[in-house]
Amino acid sequence: MPIPGDLLTSALASIAFVGCAMTTAAPAPGAHPHAHGRRREVVVNGKRIKTVDVHAHCIVPPAAALINHPLEAPGLLMADTSTRIAAMDAQGIDVEALSINPYWYRAERDVAAQLIKIQNETLVEFCAANPDRFVAFATASLQHPDLAAEQVEYAVKKLGFRGVGVGGSVAGEELANPKFHPFWAKCEELGVLVFMHPFGTRELEPSGRLGGSGLLTNTIGNPLETTIALSHLIFEGTLDRFPGLKICAAHGGGFLPSYANRSDAVIRCFPDRVGPLPKKDPTAYLRDGQLYFDTIVFTPEALRHLIAETGPGQIMIGTDYPFPWTSTEVDLVLGTPGLSDDERIAILGGTAARLLGIGG
Repeated sequence: MPIPGDLLTSALASIAFVGCAMTTAAPAPGAHPHAHGRRREVVVNGKRIKTVDVHAHCIVPPAAALINHPLEAPGLLMADTSTRIAAMDAQGIDVEALSINPYWYRAERDVAAQLIKIQNETLVEFCAANPDRFVAFATASLQHPDLAAEQVEYAVKKLGFRGVGVGGSVAGEELANPKFHPFWAKCEELGVLVFMHPFGTRELEPSGRLGGSGLLTNTIGNPLETTIALSHLIFEGTLDRFPGLKICAAHGGGFLPSYANRSDAVIRCFPDRVGPLPKKDPTAYLRDGQLYFDTIVFTPEALRHLIAETGPGQIMIGTDYPFPWTSTEVDLVLGTPGLSDDERIAILGGTAARLLGIGG
């Protein structure tokens, strides 16, 4: 469906970021402010490196308006990037990879097609106008898997995207459902990085078990959904069927890397109840190049453990901007013991730059 030029122009002009005050961290060893005292430059062993944030959010209001999706914190939306870039400069983030949390997975086919077209064309034009600071993950309407495959192909071959964002489920259906195989096949064929961000375990919310204090729908619900999604992709054979897939799981992969050995153990202990068995031990999928993880795990010990379970080549920094979970991911990587200079450089930006085609 063609998009009127004035609508696309409006979308580009009003691309919005949910804003918030971000705390400026004091530079850690290995980082120093820009000469003008504004932009923090990250240095490892005397070498200035490019840092890439693989987990940063935005929204395109005209696309959301097509299905009357409410804007989150509308008073904080901004049409310019000054606040965001100031936060990036303070934190030492050179490039943000923008993603949009899917809110359109229940939209009808024609509306979904129009919505995705507006979003992707807006994102690519926005990034083209700010090439040194932003790249983006394309969006796709996974509830229509054949259409989603076409959207990803167009996004990569015509618009130049190197990644696509997905939710942790699709209108209550698991990403491992065979109906989504056409989408996964296309992502594998095109070699794009898939950034997976959870919705939370919404099926638990009516029970009240995630109610009460603690914002448990997010605190526990988000990483739990990622854990469930990754476990299904492993045990249902999706990663075996598409060995070239590259998926980056938000929030350090949820709880799976912390307790993945239990998934190995269940195969040994209850082989007759697991099957069909995946081709490898579940822990192997964390290390073998298909799964990647961001650094949003909060402490050096947690990051050290994540790296021990997955390998440093599977980790990329993420900030979750503009949500104020963290503003110190650069310091987290610089301050985590036991990493070589090359490993720090890879985590801070080298791996993401390679996967997303970001130049030096």
